[in-house]
Amino acid sequence: MSTRKSRPSTGAEPRMRHFTYQGLPTQVTFGTGTVASLPTVLAHQGVRRAVLLSTPQQAEQARAATRSLGNTIVATFTDATMHTPVEVTARAEAELAACGADGVVAFGGGSTIGLGKALAVRTGVRHIAVPTTYAGSEMTPILGETAGGRKTTRRAPEILPHAVVYDVDLTLGLPPGISGTSGINAIAHAVEGLYARDTNPVMQLVAQEGIRALASALPRVVADGADVAARSQALYGAWLCGMVLGSVGMALHHKLCHTLGGSFDLPHAETHAIVLPHALAYNAPAISEAMAMLRSALGDDDPAAALHRLARQVGAPCALRDLGMPESGIDVATDQALENAYWNPRPLEHAGVRDLIARAWAGDPPAASESEAA
Repeated sequence: MSTRKSRPSTGAEPRMRHFTYQGLPTQVTFGTGTVASLPTVLAHQGVRRAVLLSTPQQAEQARAATRSLGNTIVATFTDATMHTPVEVTARAEAELAACGADGVVAFGGGSTIGLGKALAVRTGVRHIAVPTTYAGSEMTPILGETAGGRKTTRRAPEILPHAVVYDVDLTLGLPPGISGTSGINAIAHAVEGLYARDTNPVMQLVAQEGIRALASALPRVVADGADVAARSQALYGAWLCGMVLGSVGMALHHKLCHTLGGSFDLPHAETHAIVLPHALAYNAPAISEAMAMLRSALGDDDPAAALHRLARQVGAPCALRDLGMPESGIDVATDQALENAYWNPRPLEHAGVRDLIARAWAGDPPAASESEAA
C-alpha cells in the first residue's frame, strides 16, 4: 500500500462550480465492421419493421450496408434533404404510416438523421442512426426544421436517437471536402460546449478530447482517406463532440449558423466551418477559461486563428459568399441573429455581430481578440 501523503492545498486551486450532469441514454456501438450488428441492435430496440432513410446520393450505399436486415426493412425513403424541410418530412411520414413501420434506420449525415429525428418525434417510432459523416447530430436531442424559408430549432429528450452504430468502414469513402467540413462542424459543437451556460467538468473534458482528436485527425484524413487509424480517430472525436452538443446548450455560433442556413439555404457543415473562428474571436474576451482549454487542445496560443488555418488546411471554404450568400444578406442575418434574446457569454452588440458576419462573408481572418476577461 502506498504511503505517499497528499500534497497540502496551496489555496491556488480553482473552486469547483455547481453543476448538473445528465448522461445521454443512447445505445452506442463503435468500431469497424459494426454495421453487421444492426440486426442485433434493432432486435434490442424492439424494431420489427423499419423504413430505411437516406439522401438520393447515398441510397445505394445505404441498401448495401443494411442488407443484413433482410425483410426487417419494409420500405425505403431516399429524399432526405438538407435543413429538414417540413414538406419532405410529411411525405416520409406518409410512407412510414403506409407500411406500418415501428422504426427508422437513418443512414448518412445530418440531413438523413434530422429526418429520422423528425419522424421519431412525430410518430413515436424507434430511431436507429448509422452516421457516415462527422456531423454529430446523432448524439443530440436537437431538431432543426425549415418551413417558409426560416429554420427553427427545438430540443426535447424524445428527439434523441435510440441507438447509434458507428462503423469506421462506412467513412472510408467520404470525400476529402466533406470529411474536412463535417469534422470542423463537429469541433464547433465542442468549442461552444466549453463555455456553455450549463457546461460542466465532464463535458469540458469530453469537449477537449473531441477537439484534440479531430484537429489531429482531419489533415491526415484529407491527405489519405483510406488511413483507417485517422478515420477511427476522427469518428471517435465526432462522437465526443456530438455528446457535448447533446448535453449542454449552445450560443452565438450555432444561432448564426442556423440563421444563415435557413435563410440563405447554405450548406450546414460548410457554414459552421466558416463561422466558427469568427464567433470564437467575438466571444474570446468573455471566456478566458475556455480559451485556455482550447489552447491546450489545439496546441496553439490563438485558437481562433488556428481553427481558421485548419479550415484552409482541410480544404473547407472560408467565405460565405462562396456558398452563394449575397452581400445584402449580411444585414439581414445580423438583424435575424439579434431578433430573439438568447444567452451568450459576451453581450450581443449589433456592430460586433455585423462585423463578424461581414468577415465570414468576405473570407477574412477572424478579428484579433481583445484582452480576455479575467
